[in-house]
Amino acid sequence: MANPSVETVNTSSDKLMLIAGVLLVLAGFVGFFWLGGQEWYVRGAALAVGVIAGVVVGLLSTPGKGFIAFAKDSYKEVRKVVWPTRKEATQTTLVVFGFVFVMAVFLWISDKSIEWVIFSAILGWK
Repeated sequence: MANPSVETVNTSSDKLMLIAGVLLVLAGFVGFFWLGGQEWYVRGAALAVGVIAGVVVGLLSTPGKGFIAFAKDSYKEVRKVVWPTRKEATQTTLVVFGFVFVMAVFLWISDKSIEWVIFSAILGWK
């Protein structure tokens, strides 16, 4: 079954707006390199105007408006998260480091044991 939350661009106006947005961004990049002999701020302004105009046109389309709504909902959900205190974060970090140390020692002992069994006991190497 298809995912119902996937949205496709169906209307020609939305397609044209998205194409125009991409073309404006590309025009900003082309302008940046085309104005190679100009001062850095002129080139930067051409790039910034093209990118900003392209993003604005893209956000005015139906998928762009959906993205804005998604971003707002995501921000609301992040504000609901209960973040750990400094003490909880420190304790959790120490537990993780302790577990990593114990696993490192265990794997080292396992490796040396297997090495001893293969090379000393089975093959008779010293």
